[in-house]
Amino acid sequence: MILSKPFLIHNQTDNVSISSTFRNSSSDSNKNTWGTSFSFLLSSNLHFHSISQRKGEERLEMDETTDECVYQTTDKWYDIEHVENVLANILSRVPVKSLLVCKSVCKRWRRLISSQAFIDVQLLWSQKNSVYIVYPYMDMMMKLYLVNNSGEITKSINFPYCDNLSLLTVVCSFDGLLCCINYPWKVDSGMVVEDVTDVEIRICNPVTKKALLLPRGSPSKEKPSIGVAFGPKINEYKIFRFFNAKRISLAKHQSRVNRRQCEVYSSSTGSWSVIGWVPYYPMHSSHSPLGSNHVFVNGKIYWFIASNEDPLIPGSILMADIEETFETINLPKEVTEHSYLVNLEGHLSLVAVYDEDEIVNIWILKDKNEPKWELKCSDHIPFSNDECVEFAVARENEIFFITSNHHYIYDPEHGFWQELDLSSISEKKFPVAFAYTESLLSCGGRMDPRMEYISDKRSI
Repeated sequence: MILSKPFLIHNQTDNVSISSTFRNSSSDSNKNTWGTSFSFLLSSNLHFHSISQRKGEERLEMDETTDECVYQTTDKWYDIEHVENVLANILSRVPVKSLLVCKSVCKRWRRLISSQAFIDVQLLWSQKNSVYIVYPYMDMMMKLYLVNNSGEITKSINFPYCDNLSLLTVVCSFDGLLCCINYPWKVDSGMVVEDVTDVEIRICNPVTKKALLLPRGSPSKEKPSIGVAFGPKINEYKIFRFFNAKRISLAKHQSRVNRRQCEVYSSSTGSWSVIGWVPYYPMHSSHSPLGSNHVFVNGKIYWFIASNEDPLIPGSILMADIEETFETINLPKEVTEHSYLVNLEGHLSLVAVYDEDEIVNIWILKDKNEPKWELKCSDHIPFSNDECVEFAVARENEIFFITSNHHYIYDPEHGFWQELDLSSISEKKFPVAFAYTESLLSCGGRMDPRMEYISDKRSI
């Protein structure tokens, strides 16, 4: 292994920035990028240079922000490994699956990779390369697909599952964590059936193959709805659970509306706390028998509230923030059953598909002094009105559509539709997709050891 470009080390206050490029002297190793990087990291014959060649002379390329540069040459990996932040900077760029292997190199590497500080740094690098994660077929085993910026499937993940689970669905993704729900089992008339008045909630990391099963919430008379808020710190989250209480201690007789309650699970406490009565209940999505159509944007969760005329069509929006306060927001105009809330360019956005007119309207909520909707674009859809839109999600400045027969990425700024060739996804059953970035985050919160390890009988 040799260097094709020397290291650059810039000594600044508390920063050490590095740049490096590797090439392998063996052509066989080029077939495996990780093999190349791993061989480099373990090589004991490296020459560590902070020089560059120019006109036959050895000199250091200065960065405009660099106050001082240090020349250093060594043939020992130990010297590199113990330069402050250098090892962490190198490893933070390594894929998560490979980092899990790196933890077996030595105790020092294991401690570093397992530290919360390293996990946070790795996440920052990984966020620059987000992709889509697609779950096309709701089943007892989650088969997930990663789709890159070019609309190509780069990886499929057979997520290991716990025994005796009912059908699973994914309701959100954030910083490499997925929130998955399923109906629990119950015994009814001597038969084991799904309990449709409750859901089991798991926070999963599909790369590390770990999941946390949350404790059961309060008993409900009907199917609950949930929403997940993340923050304020990395790997902190709250789960809002709306339910129809079976018993209310303050009164013996309550109307169905007055029994609507909300409780919140906090990753910081590991337990549920009841907020109490709420005036509105998020509507259940017709596109998923389990999921609640919600989105998390800038510290707030948003759900649709069903209209008074039709329970399948949104009539307004319910908002909750991380401090557990609630508000309602009016829709800009009447929408259809095929409407979705998405995070487009850091703003809450409404995507409404009007099948009869074969158009899609995209609205953005400008929340400066007071909420105000602005129509970003109105465009014709590239598919016929008999082809149903089954899911829509945004990533940065584009929107990913899943229809009955196709997959599209839409650029609302330029009005450009890109049809994707995802031939590997042959079947769809309540499909969902989300923006996704790989991470080492713990499912239970910051450095929380309460993990349910899932057997890795199936390889990722």
